[in-house]
Amino acid sequence: MNDAAFSIDAAARQAPAAIGLRTDEGVFNFAQLAQLTGQRLRAADLRAPVAAPFVLDGTSSLDTVVTLYALLEQRRPALLLHPKLSGAERQAALRAVDPGKRLPADAAVVVFTSGTSGAPRAAVLTRAALFASAAASAANLGWRDDDCWLLAMAIARVGGLSILTRCLAARRAVALAPGFDAARLPGRIEQHRVTLASLVPTMLARVLDANPDWTPPAYLRAVLIGGAAAPAGLLARAAQRRLPIVITYGCTETCSQVVATPYEFRFEAARCGAGRPLPGAQVRVIDSHIQVKGPMRMAGYAGEPPLDPEAWLDTGDLGELDAAGFLHVTGRAGEAIVTGGENVHPAEVEQVLESFPGIDAAGVFGVADPTWGQVVAAALVTRGGPIDERELLAFLAARLSPHKLPRQICLVTALPQTSAGKLDRAALPSAARSLRAAPRKAGAGD
Repeated sequence: MNDAAFSIDAAARQAPAAIGLRTDEGVFNFAQLAQLTGQRLRAADLRAPVAAPFVLDGTSSLDTVVTLYALLEQRRPALLLHPKLSGAERQAALRAVDPGKRLPADAAVVVFTSGTSGAPRAAVLTRAALFASAAASAANLGWRDDDCWLLAMAIARVGGLSILTRCLAARRAVALAPGFDAARLPGRIEQHRVTLASLVPTMLARVLDANPDWTPPAYLRAVLIGGAAAPAGLLARAAQRRLPIVITYGCTETCSQVVATPYEFRFEAARCGAGRPLPGAQVRVIDSHIQVKGPMRMAGYAGEPPLDPEAWLDTGDLGELDAAGFLHVTGRAGEAIVTGGENVHPAEVEQVLESFPGIDAAGVFGVADPTWGQVVAAALVTRGGPIDERELLAFLAARLSPHKLPRQICLVTALPQTSAGKLDRAALPSAARSLRAAPRKAGAGD
């Protein structure tokens, strides 16, 4: 890798007048950022010769960004913690990274997974992996001289962190939002002349809801959507507004995306599934399990043996590759609902539900049943009030096998989410307390 890629001092030498960061506090070129970073490096907490990772709360602030630049300059790993962690969660995270066990010499950051399949784990991301990830993204999106990437996601998540590392390596600007505000996001795009943005699906849905008349400016050339499956209805709404959508698929362990919509298909992303593997990333599907490897993969989990660089990483996701090389993600391993001996993957049912007019989001889960073991239940977020449930039944029956049809449904105002903006499936039963029997097709047997 280019060893100077993540050096703010090198960026200041190469492009001193180029804008590196746009914030509500001001606009900073790389020379100014290098000066701020130098001041931060002289602070007592960074001058102490400590080998352990530096604990950094990933707040969306100038101080956090400058501290991260300083740690990269110092070649000291950062242990990124989400600012919304409870006291107990914070202590558990600190215990997960044993200061007595050395990290790889090339370690840049320790980032916790989102915990969708259990307790979060501490992924060790190296400088080489972050550089390979940035190069893979650039191979798809390219770079323009005036590019400015909106950072409205948590820096403690790999999706937010990777915006900073990509733009630093490319000597391009980041527009740092102090937090996500759906109503203000179009104005922020205009204020900073944002050309690239990264959002999770729920963020995009809120932006469209809060700004019904907004259409993107011509200079906004790509909106990356990742972190969770993008509902078909949401993609249709985005297409109506002529939003250039790039769907991405990846995980913390791969420094974010390894699969993405080809840039040339950004106005027809819905037909590309999760996209194609990016240059350098290898993706295969074995027995429906999505596995990946490549130079952007993590070194391993903190406190655990390092991974073999040539080993495939099982993502925990299920999917398939089609004849055109597009990856289609069908669900998570271990989330299957077993009803009458048949497996039902919640994500498949959710995708069909969300394609029904008037349903904005769906959360599918299993409910214990004395006859069938489990039955399929669905919590629905609707737009504009109740829906015709018998029309919904007919719609679903034409698209799903009988054992996949929801037997119980309820309407909710919102689905529970993790701090990463993903559906919190474990919390669905508690959120869906008003479940009732769904209508059944006349004469249909069980």
